Amino acid sequence: MSLSTLNHLAAAGAGIGKPLSPAAPAAARSVRLLPKARLPGPVSAAAAATASARADPAEDRVSALSQVSGVLGSQWGDEGKGKLVDVLAPRFDVVARCQGGANAGHTIYNSEGTKFALHLVPSGILHEGTLCVVGNGAVIHVPGFFEEIDGLESNGVSCDGRILVSDRAHLLFDLHQVVDGLREAELENSFIGTTKRGIGPCYSSKVTRNGLRVCDLRNIDTFGDKLDVLFKDAASRFQGFEYSKNMLKQEVERYKRFAERLEPFIADTVHVLNESIQQKKKILVEGGQATMLDIDFGTYPFVTSSSPSAGGICTGLGIAPRVIGDLIGVVKAYTSRVGSGPFPTELFGEEGDRLRKAGMEFGTTTGRPRRCGWLDILALKYCCQINGFSSLNLTKLDVLSDLPEIKVGVSYNKTDGQKLQSFPGDLDTLEQVQVSFDICFCSLCFHSLSIKP
Repeated sequence: MSLSTLNHLAAAGAGIGKPLSPAAPAAARSVRLLPKARLPGPVSAAAAATASARADPAEDRVSALSQVSGVLGSQWGDEGKGKLVDVLAPRFDVVARCQGGANAGHTIYNSEGTKFALHLVPSGILHEGTLCVVGNGAVIHVPGFFEEIDGLESNGVSCDGRILVSDRAHLLFDLHQVVDGLREAELENSFIGTTKRGIGPCYSSKVTRNGLRVCDLRNIDTFGDKLDVLFKDAASRFQGFEYSKNMLKQEVERYKRFAERLEPFIADTVHVLNESIQQKKKILVEGGQATMLDIDFGTYPFVTSSSPSAGGICTGLGIAPRVIGDLIGVVKAYTSRVGSGPFPTELFGEEGDRLRKAGMEFGTTTGRPRRCGWLDILALKYCCQINGFSSLNLTKLDVLSDLPEIKVGVSYNKTDGQKLQSFPGDLDTLEQVQVSFDICFCSLCFHSLSIKP
């Protein structure tokens, strides 16, 4: 990897790191996880347990993370956030999801090599003593949630008393998934490329204020009337949506059974998290999706329906901005995205296929092949500006090791040759940009600069 490319990467987030000097030792020129950060006042047992593990500088950086830290995606998702959360989780008391639903897919492995594909349950679940919280900003498909629980417990992972679901989180019903598919069919050639997990329709119900929340399961006498409104709304909107009173009756009976099983998981997580902060416990926030899919800052309308950037932590968990400390931006050494939407550095044909196969880029949630392309520095810088990352975690660099050369997109130019100074919000402009690339040689990447994958 060329020195100029590393300078682009280091400078992508203002305040994250200084451009690299040719005279710097190899270790200093490595793209590494987590700069030294501040240590909060009194810390909990989870943090104190790492106090003696100082031989490894990486351990020192991990234990020095802020009391409330976050792991967020800095591309279009699938950067490896779940793996990093899995590594960091033993140093934290709580791991919390703040937004999204089962459209997220985080793949992790236990010590025996068993694979777990998590969608809603936070990635800290494999670590005993870690409390996992699904916050108010998430949407809960109860049957899918129980499937994850059953899958974990069948593989020896105890979930009893270790997962809390916000009573304020919205319920995602099967009807939302049906509506998701019907809406995509309506859009024809301009479809978004949704996972069809019902995420968008559920957030739509939330915003139009006719959604149902987890706390509604505690009032089953009025549950049916509220659900009836949702069914009628879907039936009036989509001709292909069939609805009858018998369907409503069956769904209400089904959720009566779910309510009984879900009750031990339900909690006022806003209170739980703020109490944890007061008690100096350490909290790690696990972001779903990524900043380039943010409903406000992503490549709209080809985005998700929530806020997977830093602002979503406060609104999705009910904690104050001032308590949030270190935010780690996870960035893959190349770029991928699922579904439709602009992708300036995308590779097509054999090049794209080679990168996809090498990186095993197939959706955890959908199984769909991901679109692949080169690392995009301008998009990364944009994500850093929005989130104010304290550090970047570079992943999957080893995937590029067999390529004779790799490219990194370092700037955008308009069709008239004018250089863009920022990531464009206008989709037409973004789809027409011409990308300038740095060319790098991968042998330098591993041997000369000692960059660890």
